[in-house]
Amino acid sequence: IYHFHQKNGFACMMLSDLFELVQFLFVVTFTTFLLCCVDYDVLFANRPLNHSHAGTAPDRAKVTLPDAVLPGPQCAQRIGASGWLLFLLVMAGAFWLWRLVKALCSLLGYWEIRSFYTTALNIPSEELCSHSWQEVQARLISLQRRQQMCVHKRELTELDIHHRILRFQNYTVAMVNKSLLPVRLRLPLLGPLVFLTQGLKYNLELLLFWGPGSLFQNKWSLRPQCKRASARHELARQLARAMVLLGVANLLLCPCVLVWQLLYAFFSYAEVIKREPGSLGARRWSLYGRHYLRHFNELNHELQARLSRGYKPATKYMNSFTSPLLTVLAKNIGFFAGSILAVLIALTVYDEDVLTVQHILTAVTLLGLVVTVARSFIPDEHTVWCPEQLLRRVLAHIHYMPDHWPGNASRAETRSEMAQLFQYKAVFILEELLSPILTPLILIFILPARALDIIDFFRNFTVEVAGVGDICSFAQLDVRNHGNPQVGGAG
Repeated sequence: IYHFHQKNGFACMMLSDLFELVQFLFVVTFTTFLLCCVDYDVLFANRPLNHSHAGTAPDRAKVTLPDAVLPGPQCAQRIGASGWLLFLLVMAGAFWLWRLVKALCSLLGYWEIRSFYTTALNIPSEELCSHSWQEVQARLISLQRRQQMCVHKRELTELDIHHRILRFQNYTVAMVNKSLLPVRLRLPLLGPLVFLTQGLKYNLELLLFWGPGSLFQNKWSLRPQCKRASARHELARQLARAMVLLGVANLLLCPCVLVWQLLYAFFSYAEVIKREPGSLGARRWSLYGRHYLRHFNELNHELQARLSRGYKPATKYMNSFTSPLLTVLAKNIGFFAGSILAVLIALTVYDEDVLTVQHILTAVTLLGLVVTVARSFIPDEHTVWCPEQLLRRVLAHIHYMPDHWPGNASRAETRSEMAQLFQYKAVFILEELLSPILTPLILIFILPARALDIIDFFRNFTVEVAGVGDICSFAQLDVRNHGNPQVGGAG
């Protein structure tokens, strides 16, 4: 019900699923066409093309796009001659069919939820966007009093609803706060790194929550043996074995996933980088930061609103750290690149035939990119930074402050820790591209050592709530048992 509300109803969700299928089909088809159905020697004019035909005009020098497209039989022959390409196409077709079946099943669920909104909650589809989630939640609570949707409880509270929606998210937030997840690496020259990507997150959820053989036997309860201390070692061995097997499966699928990641990143970001080269230098809240800074029982739209309010202060704080050496290099690189670019632009204005010279347009584009990137490293000379004040503004929104941050806002260690939560977009893209390679290695070699700790975590921090099922005990917001005894007065 919450997902239906946040995705703006049946029509938007249906179109979103449809366009995801079409987008996947387009990327696969278009890439195959570019690889096997284009004669690049003709397109790049490396080979002369004879346009003369009987009864037609004499040869023309200009090459058109249809001239570079191979005939259908020749294109099919090229595709059939490549074993790797055929394998990838078969895997892509199987995945697309699976997504299609999943989308059709989801469509039936969307229609049922639409009917529930219309008949039970009295919210027509055209009025859904005008109702906030708080209003929908209030109607759910009122409906429970009249019709007893939840048979185990007479009264349904806001906390019960949040527990149902965020059951698995609360467990994940708790494991991140307990440092069980994600993986922390210390690499030479780069220092400590936190690695958490969408691919790794998907595999962890598959292992722990909803996959075959996961710790949860259904959507609301742990397997009974997970609650017994006597079974902890056996469960840990099973979980470690499942991690290794899943890692091997990821390793086998690595070529397919890696190719898809590269293609999707190219089609998604190439035009943006050309139009706005500085976009790679923009920052975003990392996936790790979104879990680490998330409150228990905080819904997605509430988290997004809170982090969005903290985006500008966080950007100003991170920009307050400038390297004098990098600034000098950026100024000089920008000067040299800008000088060459100015000459090329002047020549183009004087005579547009300059653009026909080989690689001139490429040089202009690359020089413009270099100048834009160099300028992003040059701070405004009239800006006065106060790191302590900026950090306090950030903390007002993210609600997170380690003991060593106050008074140390200008230190590199504080900035490094903040950068793990608020990363460059370029770092995010790089991590997602490396994810198909690193995720199997993490599942096979690193995570199995934490299997026993993960089993103990679920056993020690799970409570059963009537009408809700098993939930993370931290999500009960029980300050007496889980709060900091140094905060607040006695009693």
